[in-house]
Amino acid sequence: MTDTTTEMDGNVAELRNTVRDPKGQGDPKSYRISKDGETTRHEDAAWADKDLKMYTRDVHVHYGDNHAIKGVSVDVRPNEVLALMGPSGCGKSTFLRCLNRMNDPVPNARIDGTIALEGENIYDKDYDVVMVRLRIGMVAQAPNPFPKSIYENIAFGPRLHGLTDGKEELDEVVENSLRRAGLWEEVKDQLHQPGTNLSGGQQQRLCIARAIANEPEVILMDEPCSSLDPVSTNTIEELIMELKKSFTVVIVTHDMQQAERVSDRVAYFHLGDLVEVGPTNAVIRDAQDQRTKEYVSGHIG
Repeated sequence: MTDTTTEMDGNVAELRNTVRDPKGQGDPKSYRISKDGETTRHEDAAWADKDLKMYTRDVHVHYGDNHAIKGVSVDVRPNEVLALMGPSGCGKSTFLRCLNRMNDPVPNARIDGTIALEGENIYDKDYDVVMVRLRIGMVAQAPNPFPKSIYENIAFGPRLHGLTDGKEELDEVVENSLRRAGLWEEVKDQLHQPGTNLSGGQQQRLCIARAIANEPEVILMDEPCSSLDPVSTNTIEELIMELKKSFTVVIVTHDMQQAERVSDRVAYFHLGDLVEVGPTNAVIRDAQDQRTKEYVSGHIG
C-alpha cells in the first residue's frame, strides 16, 4: 500500500462542495460531497487528520477479480462509536477486517489506499502487524473463547506480549478486564473453569474482556450481538456505551435500531461503496442518497 493521504487531502479540499441548509430550514449541518459524488457526508464539524484516531483514504479491496471495497475514505474519531451499516454482502465486514489487517492472510486479497492509526499507515512495510493487532482489538460475530479457562482467556494476550510484570499484576489485569466487561461478579468463583462453559452472552463478554486486556486503542466488533438473545444483546449494547469512555469502537451492524442506540456516527455501505456517512440521526432520519433511503425504509435488506 502507498500513502496517498497528502494527494487525497489536496484533491478533496479543492473539489469538495459544501451546501448548507439544503431544505431551507436553517439547519446548520453541512453536506460535503466527495470528489466522485458517491459519498454524502453529513458532518457536524471538520476534523484534521492529525486529530483523528484512524482514517482511511481511497481504500480498495480486491479478492482476485472481485472488487469488494471501492475507494472508501472515512474518519474514525477518538472515543466514538462508529457503526458500519448496510445489507448483507455490502462490504462492511470486509472493510472492518482491513482496519487491523485481518485480510492479510486471505488468498488473492489486495488492499490499496491508506489506512492510518494516529497518522501512521498501518500497511507500511515497516509497521509490525503484531503491533497493529495489539493496538486495534477485534471481537468476532460469534463468541469464540479459547479452549482454556476463563482466567487463561484473559491472561493469554498480556502474557504473550509481556504487558505485565509477574502474577500479581496479571491477576489484576484479569480482574479489571472482567470488571470492565461486566462479567467479574458472575465468574469470579469459577476463573479456572473452561470459558466454553459460559452462556452465549457471557462468552461474548469474555471475548470483549480478552480484547481489552491488551489495552488497545480501538476495538472492532463484527455484529457482536447477532447470535445473542435480547437480554444479552442489551447487556452488550450497554457495555459498548461504557467502553467508548476509554476506547474508540467500530461496530458492524445490520440493525438500524442498534445503530441508533449505540453509535455516534454511521457509515452506510452498498455494494462496496461508502454511500453516506455522518451523525447517526442525520443518516437514518434524514438520508440524502436514494440507496440509503431505500435501506432505512426497509426496501433493501
